[in-house]
Amino acid sequence: MRILGITIPNNKHLDVGLTCLYGIGISRSRKILEEAGIDRTMKGDALTVDQENTIRKIVESFSIEGTLKREVASNIKRLKDIKAYRGVRHMRRMPVNGQRTKTNSRTVRGNVRKTMGSGRRKAEKT
Repeated sequence: MRILGITIPNNKHLDVGLTCLYGIGISRSRKILEEAGIDRTMKGDALTVDQENTIRKIVESFSIEGTLKREVASNIKRLKDIKAYRGVRHMRRMPVNGQRTKTNSRTVRGNVRKTMGSGRRKAEKT
């Protein structure tokens, strides 16, 4: 099954498979299936055409994928433009929601420390 150009996996339950779409989590996917009257443990390849169309109609009523990504990006751009605190944190590529920066967020700040054995290859047996 394809929704908005994204293929929903056939080997997973529908409530988990719908989470492949950006903007749909597990709780929203369960609400969608409940509204459509479809069992959430059903697999994607067991759906009829009518069931697929009802799911597609309900999903397309939400703002997901490209429209949601544009909306989020415009919200962040607005915060940057008005120089709000959260916008400044986005500009500096630092944590936005009050997380500590002394020990965490090292990858964002560029202070990545690797352990000794992380890049080492296993010795070949001869």
